[in-house]
Amino acid sequence: MFRIVKKYPATRARVGMIETPHGAVETPAFVVVGTHAKVRTLDAADLHATDTQIIIANTYHLWRTLGEKGLAVFPGLHAAMDWNRTLMTDSGGFQVFSMGVAREHGVGKVAPKIKKEPAREHSNILENVGMLHTDGAAGKGVVKITEDGVVFTDNGVRYWLDAEKSIRIQQQLGADIIIAFDEPTSPRHDYEYIKKSLARTHAWAERSLKAKTSNQFLYGVVQGGSFEDLRKESAQFIGALPFDGIAIGGSYSNSFGSTRERTIKELEWSIPHLPEEKPRHLLGIGLIPDIFAGVAAGIDTFDCVVPTREARHGSIWTAGGRIDIGRRKYADDKSVLDGECVCIVCDQMRIEKGALHAMFRDKNTADGEFSEARQQAARLATLHNISFFNLLMSRIRASILNGTFDQFRHQYQIK
Repeated sequence: MFRIVKKYPATRARVGMIETPHGAVETPAFVVVGTHAKVRTLDAADLHATDTQIIIANTYHLWRTLGEKGLAVFPGLHAAMDWNRTLMTDSGGFQVFSMGVAREHGVGKVAPKIKKEPAREHSNILENVGMLHTDGAAGKGVVKITEDGVVFTDNGVRYWLDAEKSIRIQQQLGADIIIAFDEPTSPRHDYEYIKKSLARTHAWAERSLKAKTSNQFLYGVVQGGSFEDLRKESAQFIGALPFDGIAIGGSYSNSFGSTRERTIKELEWSIPHLPEEKPRHLLGIGLIPDIFAGVAAGIDTFDCVVPTREARHGSIWTAGGRIDIGRRKYADDKSVLDGECVCIVCDQMRIEKGALHAMFRDKNTADGEFSEARQQAARLATLHNISFFNLLMSRIRASILNGTFDQFRHQYQIK
């Protein structure tokens, strides 16, 4: 499944290859998020144009959208998405966090606050309505965690999800890589809670392995919060089980700096205790400094909503930093989005900042929907941002291969 092509001296960075039934993934790689089996604003041809190698879909949301009857006749993610490259699914474990303690503690994935998009009616099961994002306001969770599994209360209806059911759903969805059921914890949980939670995650990992009957690659999940002994214990336990790869759960909070520093520490504690020959995935973390730090620590793949979600709201990633294309100063700018970018938007279509600014500023329709110009703006921005992240990963791989990773990392981050 996985082979290491080259290691970079003085760090744990490496170039590798994950071989799957739907092609090879060159690592380090960025995993594009397609929550409801669709990357919003783009189709399969668009995604191919961005050089996307791998997409991750959300098990919980697809399960709730399709229902048991829909799952029984579901043709599989590859067919539904018209995607012939590699796919992952998560386990539903993140929703244990996001719909439970994240609401109760007022914590969430690291991301800036964003405006809410206009509500839409969706009849197509493949329309992506986005993941829940908490912005720091504590509230009431809708999750009850037991030793056996989790009860979700959704619109007054209770749903049961456990390790066996998560694996069964992921097998029906048919991704190439699936993930064991786990319980992510909050940075506000104390040591005793996280220790008990870790025991649950480890038990669910063993149950996930026993439940799998397919040929899909199954990743176990390392947890343990921000406690060194628990991280090491989890890495040793999960690393010793016959998983095909390892996913690492990071800490979540509302602070950019503390989260990044905490996550780097967690990687330093965990990775030395993981098998070298298995691929490592960092769950839900993907800002550019995080990517460089993760690669140096030995991470092979990353998934994050940042490039796609921010694109829809006018945040454009460039080699010179992130820009807000909606700002007035770009209204008359005749330059392309990024002079160093070779994506279809910058290099072929030659879309100017001023033109994209005007599209984003176009008014919504009378019923609150995005105008055609606004929809096109979101598509172009998404095409560019995904291409930008994929190109960055390609350049990181090249720097490891030619022995210049440290220089590239330094030069890139001081721009």
